[in-house]
Amino acid sequence: MIQAGPTIFVHAALATCALALGLWQILAAKGTPLHRGLGRVWVGLMAIVALSSFWIHEFRLFGPFSPIHILSAITLVSLPFAIRAARQGNIAKHRRMMRILFFIGVLVPGAFTLLPGRAMHAVFFGG
Repeated sequence: MIQAGPTIFVHAALATCALALGLWQILAAKGTPLHRGLGRVWVGLMAIVALSSFWIHEFRLFGPFSPIHILSAITLVSLPFAIRAARQGNIAKHRRMMRILFFIGVLVPGAFTLLPGRAMHAVFFGG
């Protein structure tokens, strides 16, 4: 059984929700009230996931931090700009930023968590 503290558990659970909801947002109809409402939820999830990563220090490269923490910082800085683009009607910029955020904020870090020796690798592949 994997032993993880509450921060890692909440982080992983919310990241999984952000993955599922992000995929939905990419594939579903855009501009609808549902899209906007779920988008707000996704932004909230991403902010919490990115913030919570700063209290996870399983892999250390720069003091207590790793390259994944750089992606978290970029995510936190970029989210407001992506929201502003949508509010200003620049939907192309909003779409591009949100897809990049999904990639660098969910997919890339998620792939790194599946490396051997990491907790999520053990969850999915045993060990």
